[in-house]
Amino acid sequence: MKHIISLFIILFSATVFAQDSTSTYKKRVLEATEVDFLASYYTQDGDNAAVSGGIGSEKLTDFTPTIVVAVPLNDDDVLTIDAGVSAYTSASSSNIDPFDGSEPADPYVASSGASASDLWAGGNVTYSHSSDDRNDIISAKVSVSSEFDYFSFGFGGSYTKLFNEKNTELSVHANVYLDTWKLLYPIELRQTSFNGLDKKNRNSYSVGFGFSQILSKSLQGSLSLDLVQQQGLLSTPFQRVYFSDLADRFRENFQLADDIERLPDTRFKTAIGGRLNYFINEMFVVRTYYRYYFDDWGITSNTASIEVPIKITDKFTLYPSYRYYNQTAADYFYPYEAALSTDEFYTSDYDLSEFSANQYGFGIGYTDIFTKLRVLKFGLKSVDLKYDYYKRDSGLNYSLISIGFKLIGN
Repeated sequence: MKHIISLFIILFSATVFAQDSTSTYKKRVLEATEVDFLASYYTQDGDNAAVSGGIGSEKLTDFTPTIVVAVPLNDDDVLTIDAGVSAYTSASSSNIDPFDGSEPADPYVASSGASASDLWAGGNVTYSHSSDDRNDIISAKVSVSSEFDYFSFGFGGSYTKLFNEKNTELSVHANVYLDTWKLLYPIELRQTSFNGLDKKNRNSYSVGFGFSQILSKSLQGSLSLDLVQQQGLLSTPFQRVYFSDLADRFRENFQLADDIERLPDTRFKTAIGGRLNYFINEMFVVRTYYRYYFDDWGITSNTASIEVPIKITDKFTLYPSYRYYNQTAADYFYPYEAALSTDEFYTSDYDLSEFSANQYGFGIGYTDIFTKLRVLKFGLKSVDLKYDYYKRDSGLNYSLISIGFKLIGN
C-alpha cells in the first residue's frame, strides 16, 4: 500500500494554473533556488506484530529529517535533490532475536539487542525540462535508499502536457525499483534444517496516467490510473508464522517460529483515483479525494478524504482534515495460529488483514510571498505544522507530527 499511496502523492502534488498566453517574455520555471527543510516524528502502538506471528507489541518511534533543494539551471531546467534519513526504534523488529536482551524474551516486551533500532537513508535526484511555451514538461529521476536488510535503486520519468490555455493537463509517469534484500531470518531458525527463501531481489515496475481539468473559476477536478507489477521476494524473511496443526514450542516467554511468512513471488496492483477541489470564497476551500484499489492477492480497498483549508488572515491558514480507509484481507492472511502447515502461502501481517481506519488531522500554515523574514541569504516563504492521529479497528494507532520550512534564495 505504501507504493500506491506514494504514487498518488506524486500525481496530485502539481496544481494547474491559468496563465496569460499573451506574455511577450518567457518566465523562468523557477525564479530562484528553493530549499525545504522537513521533519516528522512518528509513534505507534498495537498488539499484532508480524515479526512475532500476529501477536506482540507494535510499539515504534521514528524521526525523519529531510532536505529538498530545487535549483534553476536556466530558464527552462530545474534540478531537484531530495535526501533524508529515518532513525527508528521498534519493539517488533527487536524481536527478530528476542533473546539478545537482558530481560526474558517476550513478544510484548522489546528486546534491548542490536535489532531494536536502525537507520534508513535515501535520496533522489530529479531533472525537469519545460518547453518555451510551458505546455510540455519532461522529467527524469534516479533514487537510492538503504536500510539494515535491503538496498534499493530506482529510476523513472514523466511527461506532462498542458493545453486549452493551460486549463487541461495530461500526464504519464513510469518508475522502476530494483531492491536487494538481506535474508535475515528469526534467530531460532538460523541453525536448523529450515527451508529458507531462494530469492533476494524484488523488482517493482509502475506506470501511471493523470488527467486534470479546471472546470470553472471555483472548481478543479482530476483523475488517475496507476498500475504496479512486482516480482521476486515479496515475503519479509523475519516475519514468523505459527501453525494450528503443530505443537507450540517456547523458549522463556517467547513462542518459537513454525515457519516464516511465505507469499507469491508476483503481485499486480491497480489503483483508480479522483480529486475534486472547490473554492468557496477567500476564506474556505474544500479538497476531496477518493481512490479504489485492488490487486491479485485478493485485497480491495477504498480511501476517501476531505481537507478544508481555512484562511484566517492573509498569512495564516488552518488545515483540518479527515481520511477514511478500509480493505479486505489478502487471500493468504491468517491470524495467530490459524494457518496450516500444508498451506502453500501464509502470513500473519495485519497490514494484509481486513480492517478499517480513521485518520484525523489538523495543521496550521504560515505563508509570506514577499519573504520578509530572512535566514542567512534566504527568505522564509512558508512554515507548515501538522498533527495526524490514525486508528485501526484492529487496534493499531499512531500519531504523526510534521513540520516544514520553505526558503527562497535571492
